[in-house]
Amino acid sequence: MQIKIQQWGNSAAIRLPAAVLKQMRLGVGSTLSLDAAGETLVLKPIRPRPKYTLEELMAQCDLNAPEPEDMAEWNAMRAVGREV
Repeated sequence: MQIKIQQWGNSAAIRLPAAVLKQMRLGVGSTLSLDAAGETLVLKPIRPRPKYTLEELMAQCDLNAPEPEDMAEWNAMRAVGREV
């Protein structure tokens, strides 16, 4: 597929065909990363990471599951982030 770089105000722009947008599940406002290596340009969609509530995460937990055998080792680990 060939596309042309065109003037858009003081910038240059390319148009992405509707079929490509549909195939890639993209639309106006989608964010892409652009990598250039030699004479190759690569556009990749940046998909937002899903955000979960604590309630949604807890709903996935089996509260009746047996405790792991190495739980003492787990509890003895020092904090390394903001989990405290």
